[in-house]
Amino acid sequence: MIPVTILTGFLGSGKTTLLKRILNEQHGMQIAVIENEFGEENIDNEILVQDSNEQIVQMSNGCICCTIRGDLVQALADLVTQRQEGKLKFDRVVIETTGLANPGPVAQTFFMDEEIADQYLLDAIITLVDAKHANAQLDQHEVVQRQVGFADRLFITKSDLISETELADLKHRLLHMNPRAPISVVNFGEAPLKEIFDIRGFNLNAKLEIDPDFLAEDDHQHAHDDHADCDHEHDQCAHESHEHGDEHAHGHAHHHHAHHDDKIKSFVYRSERAFDAAKLEDFLGGVLQIYGERLLRYKGVLHMKGVDRRVVFQGVHQMMGSDLASKWLPADKKTNKMVFIGIDLPQDLITDGLDRCLV
Repeated sequence: MIPVTILTGFLGSGKTTLLKRILNEQHGMQIAVIENEFGEENIDNEILVQDSNEQIVQMSNGCICCTIRGDLVQALADLVTQRQEGKLKFDRVVIETTGLANPGPVAQTFFMDEEIADQYLLDAIITLVDAKHANAQLDQHEVVQRQVGFADRLFITKSDLISETELADLKHRLLHMNPRAPISVVNFGEAPLKEIFDIRGFNLNAKLEIDPDFLAEDDHQHAHDDHADCDHEHDQCAHESHEHGDEHAHGHAHHHHAHHDDKIKSFVYRSERAFDAAKLEDFLGGVLQIYGERLLRYKGVLHMKGVDRRVVFQGVHQMMGSDLASKWLPADKKTNKMVFIGIDLPQDLITDGLDRCLV
């Protein structure tokens, strides 16, 4: 299986800068890049070979770049064919979307098309966020919110153009939109490759990482009669600072955050009671049928009645997969933990419905 990374972010967020660094670094990997439209700045500044018929350019360090204005499925199929015929060599694929693209349909391609699903493994969606313009872009463009909601990793670029306070506010906002994506600050494309490749963001495994600040805030809210956000007047949002990815530790103690009414929000559901499998399957099926298009990413590690293993599930829109994971050990505290990221999701309705599926 060929791992695929989707690189997304709004216009000017630094995708091309990051991509150039990946391609020019001597990492020993051979990477095929699919650009679904060339921007103003070409990455093929060091072309060795160019075949205009195939629209494939050879990069200086053995990487290749395939520019497409057509169907992604066809481009992926062509790459596989040329790899099998020995015409191209590559270990992985990076897809750079246009700044105005919603990454959802790109991700869905790897689940909906059987031939593509047999050859490629979707590894992660990496989203770049322009620190200077992020708040305005998030306020004005739903596609930017979608790019954040779909992300497995968030990279904040151009942070040198804003203050520490503004950066903390931006992190806080992104955290509420997507608590499962680690946030790193990246300057001039200098991101460690281990934060870009082999993230396994779409793998079904028992690990459900949710930012601890988000959970701390969540608990804090319940103690304050379930306030919907951390923006009410008397809430100081005091949390312990923590390391998040490779960025500096950040705390929100005694700091007021600006209120943003983002359409894309997330919430975490937790319970220590076991689920009834049949009830849960029926309920989730109904949720996906009605709200599937508004659900961007969701994942859970579940404690099911009569099952001695963790059950893991995750999905994109209406496509959900589940599997059995590791056994519950006698010392384990059996809990359900689920995160939902979507557009105007009815949190109370989903939470109440999940409660009714418990044994």
